[in-house]
Amino acid sequence: MAGLPAHDRSSAAGLLSIGQVLARLSPDFPSLTSSKLRFLEVQGIVSPTRTDSGYRKFSLADIERLRLALTLQRDHYLPLMVIRDYLDDVEAGRDPATPIPAPPTSIVQAPRRYRREDLLAAAGAAPQLLNDAISTGVITASDSYGEQTVALLRALVALDRHGIEPRHLRAVRQSAEQDAALIEKALAPLSRRTDATSRGRAEELAPELARRMEEVRAVFVRGALDRLLP
Repeated sequence: MAGLPAHDRSSAAGLLSIGQVLARLSPDFPSLTSSKLRFLEVQGIVSPTRTDSGYRKFSLADIERLRLALTLQRDHYLPLMVIRDYLDDVEAGRDPATPIPAPPTSIVQAPRRYRREDLLAAAGAAPQLLNDAISTGVITASDSYGEQTVALLRALVALDRHGIEPRHLRAVRQSAEQDAALIEKALAPLSRRTDATSRGRAEELAPELARRMEEVRAVFVRGALDRLLP
C-alpha cells in the first residue's frame, strides 16, 4: 500500500474527493455543487480531512451526514444551524429529539394534492366561502391545491364563524406580499452574487427573516388588542 500514489491510498482508505461525493449525492440532490459543499463545510455541517496538498477528502460518515443535512434542508426548510446542532448531538452519542416528525419507513409519497371537492371536505368549508376567498384573491384558483391551502381554508372557516370574511383579509395578504418584498430587498446583496456561498446564505436567511417578521406582527396585534380590549 505504501507504494500507491496519494490519491489511490486515500481511496483505499475509504476517503472520497469532492467529485466522488458529488457523483454519489447528485442523483438525489441535482442542484448540489462543489461550491455548496464548501459552503456546508464553512457552516460546520461536515468537516472533511485534508491531504498534504490541501485537497478535501470525505469519509462515508461524512457522506451520510451530508445526505441527512441536505434532506432536512430540502424537505423541511430547516436552518443549517438547527441541522448542525442535531447532527452534532447524534455524533456525540446523545439522543436528541428529531427536529421534524420521523419519516415513514415506507416509500415516501409525493405531497397530496386536493381537487376542489376534496379541499372543501378536508377544510370543512362551504363552497361559497371558497368562492369568496378566490374572488377576493385570498386563495389563488387552481385545478388542485396543496396542504398549505387546506390550512388556510380551515383558518378562513374559523374566522368566518366570527364574521371575519375573506374580503376582510385582502389587506392581510397584501401586507404579507409587502413583507416578502422587504425580505427580498434585504437579501438582494447576497442573492445577486454569483457564488454559491452567498446564494446559500440568502436561502438560509429568508425563512429566518420571515419568522422574525411574524414575531413583530404578532407583537403589534397583541399591543393593538390590549388597547382595544383593556
